[in-house]
Amino acid sequence: MPMFEKVGQSPAELEARLRLHRLPEIGGKRFQTLINAFGSASAALSAPASAWRSLRLPAISADARRDPTVRDGASAALAWLERPDQHLLMWDDPDYPALLAEIPDPPPLLFVAGNRALLDRPQLGMVGSRRASRPALDTAAAFARSLAGAGFVVTSGLALGIDGAAHQGALDVKGATIGVLGTGIEKLYPQRHRQLATNIVAQGGALVSELPLDAEPHASNFPRRNRIISGLSLGVLVVEASVASGSLITARLAAEQGREVYAIPGSIHHPGARGCHQLIREGATLVETVDHILEGLQGWKNLAADLGPADAVTTPAHPLLALLHAAPHTSEALAVSIGWPLPKVLVALTELELDGSVTCEAGRWFARAR
Repeated sequence: MPMFEKVGQSPAELEARLRLHRLPEIGGKRFQTLINAFGSASAALSAPASAWRSLRLPAISADARRDPTVRDGASAALAWLERPDQHLLMWDDPDYPALLAEIPDPPPLLFVAGNRALLDRPQLGMVGSRRASRPALDTAAAFARSLAGAGFVVTSGLALGIDGAAHQGALDVKGATIGVLGTGIEKLYPQRHRQLATNIVAQGGALVSELPLDAEPHASNFPRRNRIISGLSLGVLVVEASVASGSLITARLAAEQGREVYAIPGSIHHPGARGCHQLIREGATLVETVDHILEGLQGWKNLAADLGPADAVTTPAHPLLALLHAAPHTSEALAVSIGWPLPKVLVALTELELDGSVTCEAGRWFARAR
């Protein structure tokens, strides 16, 4: 199928939109202003500079239309779209993600590598600290396994720390996951997650970016990326975050977009828990087990289960691990849940700790990510 048919545009208009998208200081709102004012990207590119000035657009944007690198970048994007697993979605396409289209500033263009159908599947965003504690990484992986096993797509930002653990947890149970990038898809960041990104696409997931394919990492891109994570999702789960964390930006964007916000509490002595505690004080749902998320999304859970493979979850052999993969527990809570005497639970936990399957922090037991 020709690439222009995949995005519902003529070849000339598709190239024009790609060129418009590459101009400096043309963000989503200005992009749409130009399309609305001139009727098409092709007409916008050929309009006189005075017409751009009348729209209060910066001179640097209008002048860059003559820059040959803009045309070259659009040509490279057209070549990228020739591959069947690489796509471009536009905000006026009928298959643009419905939930994302509802936010105040949806991206006018979305580059997608992998399974673009996932973008309209029921999703849960998962975010947290890049320098997460070991228990938090294990918790993120456990929640992602459970959510993916229930049929939800796990959506995160492919960053180090919690994001990576969430993506990997979904992959561990052959579930679906989407990585939303703060760079162009051809400039993957961080490099340490290149193999993870490859695995996401290879296992039926997707990588998504609103930025030109060759866009380098810039600090300003990542907070804007966060609105896409929350915009695609039914809700956002924050696993561990400081009060200055970008994860709190994602959570607040989610609340503004009308999405659910979930937060996992931690020790009052751990700085990485303070962001989650602040969110809970502001009204986020306190989450101790994945059921606290699923029970509030029952209708979506049924739909996700219908869409996702029910046999994707691999149940741990040990019954205590089955409970700890769902959520952290104290020894006493495990004894109550499983119906064993506490001494028997403590012996079993010691054995699991010795073989590296579990760890204990601040009185709670966590399953270790494998």
